Amino acid sequence: MKKKQKRNNIKYSAFMILFALFLFGVMILRVSQLALSETIDGNNLKELASKRTTRTYTLPAKRGSIYSSDNELLVQTVSAYTLIAYLDSSRTVKESDPQHVVDKENTAKQLATVLDLSEEEILRYLQKENVYQTEFGIAGKGLSEITKKKIEELNLPGISFIENYKRYYPKGDFASYTVGYAKNESDGSSKIKGEMGVEKYYDELLSGEDGFITYQKDLNGYQISGTNVYKQDAIQGKDIYLTLDSNVQFFIEQAIKNADVDFDWEWFTLTVADAKTGAILGTATSPSFDPNIRNISNYLDLLVASPYEPGSTMKTFTYMAAMENGVYDGNETYESGTFTTTDGTVIGDWNRNGWGKITFDKGYALSSNVGVINIINRHMNSLMLRQYYKSLGFGKKTRISLPNESKGNLEFKYETEIYNAGFGQGITITPIQMIQAMTSLTNDGVLLRPYIVKKVVDSDTGEIIIENQKEEIEKVASSTTVSKMLSLMDDCVNGSFNTGSGYRLESGKLIGKTGTSQIADENSKGYLTGTEDIISSFAGVYPKENPQIIIYAAVKRPTNGQQKPIASAVKEVVGNVSKYYGNDDSSTTKINVEKYQVENYINQKVDSVKTTLDTNGIPYVILGNGEKVVKQTPEKKDTITNKDTIYLITNDSEINVPDVTNMSSKVAKSLLEKLGIKVILNGVGYVESQSIPKDTKITDDLEITLNLSPKFNVE
Repeated sequence: MKKKQKRNNIKYSAFMILFALFLFGVMILRVSQLALSETIDGNNLKELASKRTTRTYTLPAKRGSIYSSDNELLVQTVSAYTLIAYLDSSRTVKESDPQHVVDKENTAKQLATVLDLSEEEILRYLQKENVYQTEFGIAGKGLSEITKKKIEELNLPGISFIENYKRYYPKGDFASYTVGYAKNESDGSSKIKGEMGVEKYYDELLSGEDGFITYQKDLNGYQISGTNVYKQDAIQGKDIYLTLDSNVQFFIEQAIKNADVDFDWEWFTLTVADAKTGAILGTATSPSFDPNIRNISNYLDLLVASPYEPGSTMKTFTYMAAMENGVYDGNETYESGTFTTTDGTVIGDWNRNGWGKITFDKGYALSSNVGVINIINRHMNSLMLRQYYKSLGFGKKTRISLPNESKGNLEFKYETEIYNAGFGQGITITPIQMIQAMTSLTNDGVLLRPYIVKKVVDSDTGEIIIENQKEEIEKVASSTTVSKMLSLMDDCVNGSFNTGSGYRLESGKLIGKTGTSQIADENSKGYLTGTEDIISSFAGVYPKENPQIIIYAAVKRPTNGQQKPIASAVKEVVGNVSKYYGNDDSSTTKINVEKYQVENYINQKVDSVKTTLDTNGIPYVILGNGEKVVKQTPEKKDTITNKDTIYLITNDSEINVPDVTNMSSKVAKSLLEKLGIKVILNGVGYVESQSIPKDTKITDDLEITLNLSPKFNVE
């Protein structure tokens, strides 16, 4: 019996040894697998280990700013704050130093004096139960530094802020469709993404690239002594300078607002371009919007993204097509009034009774549809017309640096469609295409590509990354054609009893062509017939000898179907621009303006700097009685003219508030901020008045409001 038991024990022991060896073998295999495999159970071991032993911090890149061509700040990234209230009493360690909201009623009452919320609404947020902290909805987000400071001054226990960043548009609805807007991503990150305009088109360049810091950490998250730190610096977003001139832009927006007093419309758009380069100097659309609050009714930029039938402004290019094809005789006559096509369709002039038998030249000035039809019927065909339109850029994108550009539509095939296309019906264009086509008339027949971005600059180094200049596309018209066309445009505006007489200036220097198109009926193949169911427009140049600007305006459904709102706005803009450029009728002397780059005068002796500036005839103002220059405006390498003034701040501790009236907002703001004064701008243009008088002693936290107005204006 004992022998049998002994044999069983031996068998059991052998089994245990084999089982132990099996387990050991499995462990060896598992260890080998862990050692040799990169991925186990779907997890990358190296990444997992790295995450457990390293810490990475993101170094966010700052989004670039956007400026006008004359260096006015249009967009910048600023700190924004979200208001929070701590409700959990466990935050408070000492009753004498409460770290949560103790008196909810008083807190609500105090916050209501600053926030755009009622006392009752705030109290509802504060009375939430079983929450550690609370926010205050939209009204408590995106708070400015000033609002934050006002709340901090209330000294309310348990009230704090979370800092983040947002885009700020200091001029509100100024050039809003061009600038567009950018907003914070909804994922809670600090990333800002462009949604419209230049903000969207150049989103990648403006955004830059985030950097990071990585190091090995201990159990408490601190860097392990003696280990390396890897740092990748952020690449800051680039700054963008538009071709927009802030003064010209203001003239346009002011003119549209003035016209809005007496007239209504569905939309109104007006653009001014440099006649010699194609640079867009100003462009605005009504209704507009404020990018800070995004009160947008239409997300499409009329300048590039919303094509429409242009009407009779296209007659200019139909006439040019006939001239370039050698089939135009301005003295050839036709019977005005109506024209019947081969299929029996009757097409009429706006004056269906006509003006009897008139010449093609006179037909242009009177905006005769029948005149265009006769030119096409007698001397042209659809191919000749379409090819010339395309050579001017219609039917394709201009490639301007704005998103969602449309190419429009040049589809016309049948007889009536061809005739309609000749006077701008049945085809669609965009204002930027019209501007591009008009450049052929201001550059001796050479078509220019319009552009709206002047340059892109590295904000750290000042290096110019992209620089846009005048770009010639091709020569599309002879000098003879251009001369004749300008003469016809002159007669249209400045001749007797013609359609453009409402645009006539006393000087006679504005010339152009009017347009009126019917609005297509979306429910049928025809057009709406109401008095206001039209789009009125004007395409012109100024001055007629050696043009400086191209101006194009269009309005949809104007009051009583009139051209008056456009004529009013166009004449106001041209009057302002003419004075701005110093070539209006009252100007008898021409001022020679020279540009130069500002040198660095910081740390130099005041007397030495004065001698240098006097020798070069550069105006300057010395602030303080110090012997050394410590700050200057404009800064080194800024481009100014010999009519601008350099302001030099000396090492004097008793400098008072200077007189900044009549300065540009940019110069005044720069100067005052260098003196440690906080500046609030009210309006656009030049300083008309300042809230704190000159010679006031400068104190900490001094804040001054500058009331601005345009320097150039027309009564």
